[in-house]
Amino acid sequence: MVVPFAAGGPTDVLGRVMAEYMSPILGQQIIVENVGGAGGMTGSLRVARADPDGYTFVLGTVGTHAQNQTLYKKPQYHAATDFQPVALIAEVPLILITRKDFPADTLEAFIAYAKANQDKMTYGSAGAGSATHLGCVLLNAAMGTKIAHVPYRGTGPAMQDLQGGRIDFLCEIVTTALPQIQGGAVKAIATLTRERSPVLPDLPTAHERGLPDFEAYTWNAFFLPKGTPEPIVKKLHDATVQAMDNPAVRDRLQGLGAMLVAPDRRSPEYLAGFVESEIKKWAEPIRSSGVNVE
Repeated sequence: MVVPFAAGGPTDVLGRVMAEYMSPILGQQIIVENVGGAGGMTGSLRVARADPDGYTFVLGTVGTHAQNQTLYKKPQYHAATDFQPVALIAEVPLILITRKDFPADTLEAFIAYAKANQDKMTYGSAGAGSATHLGCVLLNAAMGTKIAHVPYRGTGPAMQDLQGGRIDFLCEIVTTALPQIQGGAVKAIATLTRERSPVLPDLPTAHERGLPDFEAYTWNAFFLPKGTPEPIVKKLHDATVQAMDNPAVRDRLQGLGAMLVAPDRRSPEYLAGFVESEIKKWAEPIRSSGVNVE
């Protein structure tokens, strides 16, 4: 399993949980290899070019298989046609969090304040093109605002400046936002998905509070090289679903803030259509923001 990001991050942890439970199902150990670089495209490209024998697959994300298609001027592959979809596994919501003394406690009040004060506000991210950046790009588009972006070298420095009041808000992955929310270091405004997060059940969603159908999240899915024979695809798909149905896997991933997708969204056919829709969804806000990477 190629994880196209550094070890220790949310994607890596999810991949290792899945590998641990899928290995006995498949009767052989799944070796996890971290291959980072180019927003996850380096590792993903390795799988796209691998022999379609079922022995190499990638744990893709919204970045590697949707956002990068527009974000990068010259993507290294076409996410919708250069891979064989296997299964959508989980979605991890982004949470809108602000500095503690931000003068709004609800999303409705946040939107009203942002529209009136957008020239004076700033938001941070883990870096240009990151999920945290593009989540806020999408939020800006939905609110009809143009708030200045302050990119950081990772989530840590951005979170420090939010806590210090030097920026106004972040659109942060729930996995890393949760400890800061629970510790009272930041203020949680809304979950940026249709459904509430199991780890923040009392926090309303953007959908509930004034932005109908708004969704900003990262997701994880398995992909094999294009041309992998159907029986191999089915075997890996079935092993993935069997692991997802294990209560221990569900509990561990929910503890990370990841929500396993419903059974009707786990097929290769569903994932194929989902990737195409995600590429389209993110294209316009990315182009409108003017963000691009060589």
